[in-house]
Amino acid sequence: MSQTTKNRRGRQAIALLVTLFSWALPAAAQQPAGGRVLTLEDAIRIAIQNNRDLEDARLGYQGARGQVREAWSSVYPTLDLAASYTRNLSVSANFLPAIIFDPEASPDDLIPVKFGADNQWAFSLRAEQPLFRAAAFLGVGAAARYQRLQGEVVRGRSISVATRVKMAYYDVLLADESTRLNDNTVRRVRQTLNETQKMNEAGLSSNYDVLRLQVELANIEPQLRRSRNASHAARRLLAVELGLENLDSVNVAGALSEIDLGEPVVTEETDAVELVPVVHRGTELVLSDAPSRITQQSALEIARASRSDLRQLDLTAQLRRTELRVEQSEYLPQINLFGVYTINAQHNGDPAFFGGDNRFRSYGRQVGVEVSVPIFAGLRRPARIEQKRVVLEQVLTQRELLVDAVENEVKTYLDQVEEARTRAQAQHFARSQAQRGYEIASAQYREGISSQLEVTDAEVALRQSEFNLAEAVYDYLAARARLDEAMGLDLSVDVGGKVAFQREDDKR
Repeated sequence: MSQTTKNRRGRQAIALLVTLFSWALPAAAQQPAGGRVLTLEDAIRIAIQNNRDLEDARLGYQGARGQVREAWSSVYPTLDLAASYTRNLSVSANFLPAIIFDPEASPDDLIPVKFGADNQWAFSLRAEQPLFRAAAFLGVGAAARYQRLQGEVVRGRSISVATRVKMAYYDVLLADESTRLNDNTVRRVRQTLNETQKMNEAGLSSNYDVLRLQVELANIEPQLRRSRNASHAARRLLAVELGLENLDSVNVAGALSEIDLGEPVVTEETDAVELVPVVHRGTELVLSDAPSRITQQSALEIARASRSDLRQLDLTAQLRRTELRVEQSEYLPQINLFGVYTINAQHNGDPAFFGGDNRFRSYGRQVGVEVSVPIFAGLRRPARIEQKRVVLEQVLTQRELLVDAVENEVKTYLDQVEEARTRAQAQHFARSQAQRGYEIASAQYREGISSQLEVTDAEVALRQSEFNLAEAVYDYLAARARLDEAMGLDLSVDVGGKVAFQREDDKR
């Protein structure tokens, strides 16, 4: 048997022993022990219920509902009751011409005459119904539009909260994947180092090979610790978005490595982008069975119709137009129907409720129509009308600017979705090739027909391709979340607003 054959068999035996030993080592855990495990849907639901920013929007919506009820009160009839009692310690006197009582008196003579009694009682009941009051009726419409505006604010913040939760959730997945990949790298380098040390002891490798691997291991072990710290930090940020008090109590379901974005679907629509939602099946993240394709034009049409900030500006413009009409209505007359019922009583001596009997009482009943016509109020009305008109123009200008920004966002995120998916598909192939290359380099190293440097290069290429794949999948998920927000859509938020408008404890 030749010396070369003996050396090859020796290397194979050592490699086999090292491999069996490495399989016996327990794998490192990827998630911290304890805590609740949440799917993405669970996380969004909890955030919508607990998020303080969204709770502030809900309170604003409740205040708007109160304003609607207040506005309606201005067109409903009013009923006012007033009652009083007066005790005259001394009855005041009025001076009348003396000629009234004495025809021979001088026209300049006056006689003091006292009107009233010791006790005076008064009661009045007044009912009033507006027949024509333009500002009041327009105010009802303005309040209703304001309520719809606040409702859209709640919906918009719900979508924003859902997007932030998605991004925080994906950040946790990326941090976990980075930890897993760094752990795999450390494990592979340690395995190669163990093999090299065994081979060095057998005289089959140099001390430099061992030293090189030890340096490489010392360089990558801190990266593993750094990625674990990043994973804990990402979980804490997610807990903040969920409104949880215990920031270290959150674990997430799924992993980026479970997601295979698949091959693109070829269609005749050259500008169409395939959107494949990522959903949970149990605790795994997978692609939905119902992908959709969307063109830039259709995405822009959806954004113009559903984007919350655009809808808020539309509702704001309607509100400002109504406020302008309210100011213009100040030139119109007001017509009210009224009715009054009064009771008056006077008597001397000790107080008796409304004089005690009808001898000292008088009754009055009046109905009528009151017309008020504004004629001149300085320059206040035209100045206020001009102010409202300028505010309306500002809102319309803001909307035009936002439409351009929305178009840019939608197109940008569509490009990012397509680019990230294409990149992920390419990285799937690159990772499989790098894995195969590492296996070949490792086998050849054990056979003694390649150097340790080639194994290191193959491991570095595998490490880079794994990280590139994880980043591509993460970029796809992040771009999808941003695209949904840019188009104003989020299936996890009830379009009708029922989920966003009401907390769980309010429903019970």
